[in-house]
Amino acid sequence: MIGVGADRETQAAPFARLQKETAAGAPTWLDPIRSQALDTFAGMGFPTTGDEEWRRTSVAALAGSTWGLGTASAPARADGETLRRLAFTPASGPLLAFINGRFAAGLSRVASLPRGVTLRCLPDAIASSRGMVEPHLSRHAAWQQHPFIALNTALIQDGVFLHVAEGCEFNDPIHLVFLAEEHGGAGQNQTLLVSPRILVVAEKDSRISLVETYAGEGEHRYLTNTVTEFVLAENASIEHCKLVREADDSFHVATQQALLAKNARLTSHSISLGGSLIRNESNVILGAEGAECTLNGLYMASGRQLIDNHTVIDHARPRCASRELYKGVLDGQSRGVFNGKVIVRPHASKTDSRQTNRNLLLSDSALVDTKPELQILNNDVKCSHAATIGQLDETAIFYLRSRGLGQEAARSLLIHAFMSDIIGRVQAPSVREGLEGLMLSRLPGYQSVREAAL
Repeated sequence: MIGVGADRETQAAPFARLQKETAAGAPTWLDPIRSQALDTFAGMGFPTTGDEEWRRTSVAALAGSTWGLGTASAPARADGETLRRLAFTPASGPLLAFINGRFAAGLSRVASLPRGVTLRCLPDAIASSRGMVEPHLSRHAAWQQHPFIALNTALIQDGVFLHVAEGCEFNDPIHLVFLAEEHGGAGQNQTLLVSPRILVVAEKDSRISLVETYAGEGEHRYLTNTVTEFVLAENASIEHCKLVREADDSFHVATQQALLAKNARLTSHSISLGGSLIRNESNVILGAEGAECTLNGLYMASGRQLIDNHTVIDHARPRCASRELYKGVLDGQSRGVFNGKVIVRPHASKTDSRQTNRNLLLSDSALVDTKPELQILNNDVKCSHAATIGQLDETAIFYLRSRGLGQEAARSLLIHAFMSDIIGRVQAPSVREGLEGLMLSRLPGYQSVREAAL
C-alpha cells in the first residue's frame, strides 16, 4: 500500500469530507460500518504497484485528485432513448437509471416487474425493507481487506437493491444504467466520484437476469468505483452481464462478490470496452454442494488503455463446478491483465473446474500479462487451466482475401469470430444482439463483416 501514514491520511481527508456530505441520507445502523470502512481506507490508501495484487496496474493518477460527488439537483441531459441505446433494452423493459451516481426516477421504469421481484434504489430499500437489506449489505464484499471496497462502503449513499422472492422466475433482463455526464454535479476543478452499491438477493428456486451498464459522455475525467454483492439461496439462478463503456479519460474500478448456496448457479459475462483504466474483480464463493458458476469475459483495448481482470473462484464445498473463459483483443499500445485464481479447499472433493484465458494482439506494441492459477488442496478433483497469446493468422487472412474481402474486412471477420464465442454465450436475445452490433461497430469494415457473417 502507499507510502507512510501521513500520505495515507492526506489521501483519506477529502473522502472524510464526502462522507459527511452523504451522512444525512444514511441509516444509523450503517454509521459504524461506514466509519470503520473510512478508517480502513485511511490506513491503506490507494494501492501501488508494490502491492502484489496491483503489481501490473498503477492507480497513482488518482492519488492527487480533488474529489466531488454528483448531486441529485443537477439536471440530466440524457433522455430515455439514450438509456435504451446504452442498455439494449426495449421501451417497456424494467430499468433503473443513475446519472453521475444519483438515482434518476424520471428515467427509470419498474412497472413491468412481476409480484415477487423488488427493485428499488438503495435509499428507498433501506427505508422500506430494512429486514431484507441489513443482513446482507456490506456483509459479503471484504472492505476490511480492499481499499476500493472500503472507500465504496464508507460512501454508501445510492445504488440498487434487487430482491427475488422464493420460487419467482423473471426471464426478461432487468437493466441498471450508470451514466456519467460532463459537468454533472461535481464542483469546478473537481474529479467526479461515482460510487454505486448494488445488492442482489435471490431466494430459493428463483431465477433472474440482470444487466449492468456503465457509460460516460464527453471527455471529462472521473472515477467509477462500484461494488456488487450477489447472494444466491438454494437452487437460485442468476444470469448477469456487465458492460463497461466509460468515457475515454475515465477510471473504472469494480468488485463483484457472490455467495452461492446449494445447487445455486451464477453465470456472469464481463464486457470491457471504454475507459482509460478498467479494473474488474470477480470473487465467487461456492459455499454449498452442487453450486456452479460460469465467468465469461471479453476485453477490447486500443490506444493506451489498460484493462485488468482479476477473478477468484473459491470451491469451499464438495461437488461444485466452475467454468471460466476470458478473451482479450488488444491494439495500439494498450495493455491487458488477466489474473485468475481457482481455490479448492481441503474438503472440497469432486471439484470440477476449467479456466481459460485467450488473447489476440493486433499490434507489436500491445502487451498482455496473463496469470492463471490453481490452488488445489484436495486430490479428488478435475481441474485445468490454460492461457494463450497470439496474432491473426496470415494464412486465414489470405484465404478470406481470395474470397473477395478486403484487407480490413478480412482482419475484422477473424476478430469477430474470436469475440463471438463470448457474445454468443449471453442468453438474453436483446442483450446478445446489442452487444453483437456494438462489437461490429468497433471493427474497420464492419459492414462487410456483418454481410459476411449473415
